[in-house]
Amino acid sequence: MSLHEPTTAPDGARATGPEAATSAALAAKARKGDRAPKGRAKLSWRKSIRRDWQLYTLVLLPLAFFVIFRYLPMAGNVIAFRRFQPGGSIFGEEWVGLRYVEMFLNDPTFWNVFGNTLTIGLLSLIFAFPAPIILALLLNEVRTRYFKRFVQTLSYLPHFLSIVIIAGMLLQLLSLEGTVNQIVRAVGAEPVPFMQRPEWFRAVYISSEVWQTVGWGTILYLAALTQIDQSLYEAARIDGANRWKQTLHVTLPGIRPTMITLLILNIGTFMAVGFEKILLIYNPLTYPTADVIATYLYRVGLESNNFSYAAAIGMFEAIIGLTLILSANAISRRVVGTSLW
Repeated sequence: MSLHEPTTAPDGARATGPEAATSAALAAKARKGDRAPKGRAKLSWRKSIRRDWQLYTLVLLPLAFFVIFRYLPMAGNVIAFRRFQPGGSIFGEEWVGLRYVEMFLNDPTFWNVFGNTLTIGLLSLIFAFPAPIILALLLNEVRTRYFKRFVQTLSYLPHFLSIVIIAGMLLQLLSLEGTVNQIVRAVGAEPVPFMQRPEWFRAVYISSEVWQTVGWGTILYLAALTQIDQSLYEAARIDGANRWKQTLHVTLPGIRPTMITLLILNIGTFMAVGFEKILLIYNPLTYPTADVIATYLYRVGLESNNFSYAAAIGMFEAIIGLTLILSANAISRRVVGTSLW
């Protein structure tokens, strides 16, 4: 076909001359692109493996870690349906079906522990999740570089402290002779045994969790804030938006994918609230509000040697966690358009 041969335009009219040549070239390019992909995609994947094999080998160690310490132990969940005796088979001695499931479903202690887990997890989600977002937004408004770095460093430090150190600090600060009660005495009030009162445990745990995680959590949000196009702020200022409206209509939508991703991950670990910290700071006096599924499993499984019963409860917790993360991901994908997969 010559360059000046008539061609049918999209609207049905006859196109001639250079217009026809352009249309023909674009159509040929599209047809060529439609024929290419399948064989080349497989070839490019193999080539990328050969070219970047050094980078792919770096994945082997983390992959081996997850296979050995995360996936292989799942085979041990079979003892939730078998009677396990120490010294016998690692997969249990005899099949008992749902006996242990029925045991914990009919155990009032389990439901008290389950309620504590939901309450502490929900409080952590309400208070600990938004705190890094708020701090990141505040730091984003700071124009003094040295002050901003000072606040960041100060807020990051608790993350690097061991859980044991933090638990020791809490026990010392909140004891009857601790700093907090010395201040209480100074204002003329009676000292409060914070660590022996069940009604105070959740407030102590949540406040310490926020203090420990708020600084480290801002790192991802500050990184996301740097990716927002500055021309959007200029356009908002031209439209008369103040700083608050710029935050609502530019900043928060800009970091929304990061917020949704971290929210889904937090929901996935909703049931696995801080086992180590609770184990270190709780005591029998605070069991009514402090005992969660993880600590209950520790006492039932390791201290009482009732491994099959503990395995059944652990499987129940894992199923709830999996259901939560799948539901949160599906809802986020449908409502917000952002999801993990």
